[in-house]
Amino acid sequence: MSDEGYDHAAIERRWQDAWDETDAYRTPDDVEDPTYVLGMYPYPSGKLHMGHVRNYTITDAYARYRRLRGDDVLHPMGWDAFGLPAENAAKERDTNPRDWTFDCIDTMKTQMRSMGFGYDWEREITTCTPEYYEWNQWLFRRFHEEGLAERRDAEVNWCPECETVLADEQVEGEEELCWRCDTPVEQRELEQWFLKITEYADELVDGIDDLEGWPDSVRQMQRNWIGRQYGTRLPFTITGTEGESGEADETGDEAGDGHDYGTVEAFTTRADTVFGATFFALAPDHPIAEELAETDEAVHEFIHHEADPEGDEPNGVRTDLVATNPVTGEAIPVFVADFVLSDVGTGALMGVPAHDDRDHLFASKMDIPIKPVIAPEPDDSEGAEPEPPDVSEGAFTDDGVLVNSGEYSGLDSETARERITADTDGAEEATQYRLRDWGISRQRYWGTPIPVVHCEECGPVLVPEADLPVELPEFINTTGNPLDAADEWKETTCPECGAPATRETDTMDTFVDSSWYFLRYISPDLTEAPFDLERANDWMPVDQYVGGIEHAVMHLLYSRFVTKVLADTEGLAHREPFTNLLAQGMVQLEGEKMSKSKGNVVSPQRIVEEYGADTARLFMMQAAQPERDFDWSEEGVRSTYRFLTRLKTLVEEDADSLTQADPEEADTDASAEEYPIAGYVADEIDATIAVATEEYDDLTFNTALRETQGLVGTLRSYTEYVDDPDPAVLERGLSVVIRLLAPVTPHLTEELYATLRDVDPEAVAADSDADVESIVEAGVVVGADWPTADVDRETAEKRRQLVENTREDVRQIIDVAGIEDPEAIEVVVAPDWKYDALSIAIDSEADNLIGELMAEPHIREQGDAAASYGQDLQADREALSMTLRGDAEFDALRSAAWLIEREFDAPVRVVRAQDAADDVARQAEPGRPAINIEE
Repeated sequence: MSDEGYDHAAIERRWQDAWDETDAYRTPDDVEDPTYVLGMYPYPSGKLHMGHVRNYTITDAYARYRRLRGDDVLHPMGWDAFGLPAENAAKERDTNPRDWTFDCIDTMKTQMRSMGFGYDWEREITTCTPEYYEWNQWLFRRFHEEGLAERRDAEVNWCPECETVLADEQVEGEEELCWRCDTPVEQRELEQWFLKITEYADELVDGIDDLEGWPDSVRQMQRNWIGRQYGTRLPFTITGTEGESGEADETGDEAGDGHDYGTVEAFTTRADTVFGATFFALAPDHPIAEELAETDEAVHEFIHHEADPEGDEPNGVRTDLVATNPVTGEAIPVFVADFVLSDVGTGALMGVPAHDDRDHLFASKMDIPIKPVIAPEPDDSEGAEPEPPDVSEGAFTDDGVLVNSGEYSGLDSETARERITADTDGAEEATQYRLRDWGISRQRYWGTPIPVVHCEECGPVLVPEADLPVELPEFINTTGNPLDAADEWKETTCPECGAPATRETDTMDTFVDSSWYFLRYISPDLTEAPFDLERANDWMPVDQYVGGIEHAVMHLLYSRFVTKVLADTEGLAHREPFTNLLAQGMVQLEGEKMSKSKGNVVSPQRIVEEYGADTARLFMMQAAQPERDFDWSEEGVRSTYRFLTRLKTLVEEDADSLTQADPEEADTDASAEEYPIAGYVADEIDATIAVATEEYDDLTFNTALRETQGLVGTLRSYTEYVDDPDPAVLERGLSVVIRLLAPVTPHLTEELYATLRDVDPEAVAADSDADVESIVEAGVVVGADWPTADVDRETAEKRRQLVENTREDVRQIIDVAGIEDPEAIEVVVAPDWKYDALSIAIDSEADNLIGELMAEPHIREQGDAAASYGQDLQADREALSMTLRGDAEFDALRSAAWLIEREFDAPVRVVRAQDAADDVARQAEPGRPAINIEE
């Protein structure tokens, strides 16, 4: 415990034990439609870091909030337990990955419990167990049966140190280093298993528009990764000379009549720029480029030693080939260039440097002509001709009007694209994707074995479903893939012909595990299928998913893909897995992400030991909106701890004097009528509930917590200002504060709620003879409901704004007039007719507003005052908004008068216009009472 504060350790242990004993967070299987709240499950590294704590505090707070609102909540946790880090750790420590992983899980589970996360641990899953990965293998079989899994040669990222394939996102930085060991990554050609996600490319990209509960940034990242483009395939004829230069001469005519390489199609989204094509480029591994490399030393040198697809600048080498433009008939030089990728489009492109930034950079470097053929739209002046843009320093990339384009000159870009495509022999409309099939093969031990055996007669054969799971053998600490060394495990028989065969030694990408784990939580112990279909159809999709932005593309994309396949093959009723997504920001220290390498990691365990889990949770949640990065601050943690200590003191000091009645039944209206100050506090309680509830709904916890802490300040000021605070109002206020904080600080609020309800928290201790469940019934988790307000947020905020504006007006008057010691302050509420006039002005569409106002007898009889006010309303007509009505303003100001009295140490009188002097009353307007200060 900190030197100052409360015994957070005892309180947190007490309530964690009580939750465990009462299964407070278990979700029964027979609920119809639970609210499904899920945080991305962690890799069991052995220690929680602050990113984990923030992620899981967000989901835990939201799950607790929904429970308080009366929902059945599904809030599970599990472990993304396969992967190379455990394998490497086991090799370094001469142990096995399984023992290492489960030791880490035990440690992290204990840490999670210490944070008070309310998980249904009966639904815990661990992906490295045969009970889980059997269903990875089952899924692979289903994909294969549906023609969605195939084995083929592919160039892959290979880490020679880890001796495994890496996904693109696991290759980091300009130096292309392995994300785990920082070894330079190589390219290798290997036979790989692929899942054909490209079959679903259109649905994946079209469905993004319907993901309205996802951040726009994540949706755009998904669109960009899929990279669907509509364009044209144009056929260029490639020719050259044998042993001589086949370059185009300065006129563009082909030099020589050399070897014919046939037609190569180039995909372009800008067929309108084809007259500006001044070069043609091939990928380094294009078949023509590879053929040239056999005889052309410069091409060979470039392909094998110079090409750098990830480099900052495009690079290439000129060949002895030319390409004939199918639209213009011109011959243009052919280059092999490293910015052309074989798996994007056709592995070939037409270079238009005047209208593409990358092509312009390449052309400038290689001294290739730059020819503008698209001009900006001319202005509206009659007869204006489009002027070709100056492209000497950079490309003009917008659509416009064609110039220097023969018969197509003068057409707009969109029309020209359609016409050129239709007019050109062999050209056709086409759609291109950046997305590539999902390579799932990994050359490592600690993953799901791919359920295939290789037979010399039959080829690759699926392991029969009845023989699943194919379990991992004992770990062999060796270089390379330990499965290659497991001879006894590898040797098997072919399921089809019975001949000797060998098992597939590649294991699955761990993204397979996480692509459907959210379904396994629904029925984690099911042995006949990966998930209970009927229950999944009732419980899915996940209502709120929370995780890091680093998973915004691959994990989410693969999860969407697998969900769609399961919908098509298994009858899953939902085609999208996650309704709402929150990508939480990072926890930083002095502006930098916490990391071991930087030595700036703050241990969550130290914070829990010194200040308590509630302090850590509250500080994180109040520091910033969940999706924003924020800086860890030790002083902020201490300040949060002091706040919780003061709250505990406030509740304990006042608990004995309270009624112990149900706070929701307290007659705060009667109190407000009898005691105006109590009325203000009662109004603030309702306002806080209204605002905080909306903010919890939107997961903007920091705003909800700021509101709640403001109410604590109001209650403290109330008890200090009034000798005998109204018990009903105070009890309800404290009860509301406790329940509004409960999602974020569950342990202390359990303790305080029990105190408020006259239950001895000590009786909840595990060694007590008391009925723990009945005691917990009096606490927040089970027995309490979310508080309700008698006012909506808009009305509450109008009331608050009125009070604050009035206080500010009093300050300004006193400051401007130089009043040092006011004798009395009078606040005058506007007459009723002005509220009516304002309402008419807001609703009116009449040109003559004053005439419409004067048509009302009770306004017309005000004479010049009505005309003057009408002119003011006419002048401000566009900015008018409705305020509280007169009686509501009077009541709000009367109940808030004590705030002004306390600030200026002067009596405050709130009166209606008819009870004030005429010269003062005339100044009062709706939402802006008149102020009269006596010196």
